[in-house]
Amino acid sequence: MWPVPDVPAIDPGKRAEAAAALHDDHAIEEWASRFALLADPNRLRLLFCLHRAPGIAVSDLAAACGMSDTSVSHALRLLRSNGWVRFQRQGRAILYSLDDDTIHDMLHRLGATHSNEHS
Repeated sequence: MWPVPDVPAIDPGKRAEAAAALHDDHAIEEWASRFALLADPNRLRLLFCLHRAPGIAVSDLAAACGMSDTSVSHALRLLRSNGWVRFQRQGRAILYSLDDDTIHDMLHRLGATHSNEHS
């Protein structure tokens, strides 16, 4: 927990409640990390595309986003290492999908939609 400054409280009860909100610093750090991943426009574009078209190949995802295959692969590797996406091999193709329910729900709140095929 953060140290409480040694200044007189205007409302000790409110100060205590506010400080109690910080009881789980690990959760706050985890959310800050999630928001940092979401803050990159290219990663957010990829997540919106994966939400709309699960099971998409890197080259198709890159073309849809106007990015290079290398940039998409790098971003997907980062998202995969954080447990947000998963991949599945289908022959020689590697297909990517979302793999985090919290991120899936957050994308809905941000306005992401499913295609009619995946609703």
